[in-house]
Amino acid sequence: MSAAGTERSQLPWLLLTAGVVALDQWSKHRVEALLAPYEVRSLLPVLDVVRARNPGVAFSFFAGGSGWQRWFFSALAVAVSVVLVGWIAKLPRAARVQGAALALILAGAIGNAVDRLRLGSVVDFILAHWHDHYFWAFNVADAAISVGAVLLVFDALFGHGKPATKEA
Repeated sequence: MSAAGTERSQLPWLLLTAGVVALDQWSKHRVEALLAPYEVRSLLPVLDVVRARNPGVAFSFFAGGSGWQRWFFSALAVAVSVVLVGWIAKLPRAARVQGAALALILAGAIGNAVDRLRLGSVVDFILAHWHDHYFWAFNVADAAISVGAVLLVFDALFGHGKPATKEA
């Protein structure tokens, strides 16, 4: 392999993507096997496990649609995934945080797309709350997207993605 080829290779991050997708799908299958629909089990005073389905997207937006959202958001996830794989492939080796961030976002997109295509909705099961205030239920794929997005912002502000500044 040429020196140029080794400098640009971030594709090993796809192993992280595969691992997160596997964890996401395994956890969803376990929750569906162990809990009845909408059954809640408390893990911590601020964290429950619940078996829920979301036919929409984040925060249940478009959940009341007539079914179009299944195919639209599945197609969107496939398109985004293709773009992300291309982006990861072109990253310089030094862009490790960006590579990890994009791999996590890719994993989340794939994990939720698998649910949409297989079930027509996304399996959510992590339910965080504080007293009587509940956050929307989410899953490993959603968490991966969120962590990946935070890493991208962090990298843009403080890391490799930050533009160089001239010193006087």
